[in-house]
Amino acid sequence: MKKHIEIYHKSLGLDYCDYRPSELSNAPGVDIHHIECKGMGGNPSGDKDRIENLMALTREEHNKYGDNKHFMVFLLKAHMRYLERKRIPFDKEYMLSRIRAYEPVCENTI
Repeated sequence: MKKHIEIYHKSLGLDYCDYRPSELSNAPGVDIHHIECKGMGGNPSGDKDRIENLMALTREEHNKYGDNKHFMVFLLKAHMRYLERKRIPFDKEYMLSRIRAYEPVCENTI
């Protein structure tokens, strides 16, 4: 199993064969998406494989939202709400800093 999938499963207390819903639609989450991927410059700490940067998505959601800076705030906020709802420990300050970093990019597209 790939490192980022292991991290996601361990953080959520899932076994590999457990059902994993999309964090956006609750449909089967077949992909674990790096919100900030290497192709977009990664994240400031250089550690892209952390729960704050990993979210389960359907393949269609991954194709639609993945690797598109204009959806970064949407994805980060949705992921943060999901982690809070599930009571998964995460670095909230880190996530808020990433949201602030992308807000100007996302505001210019509306």
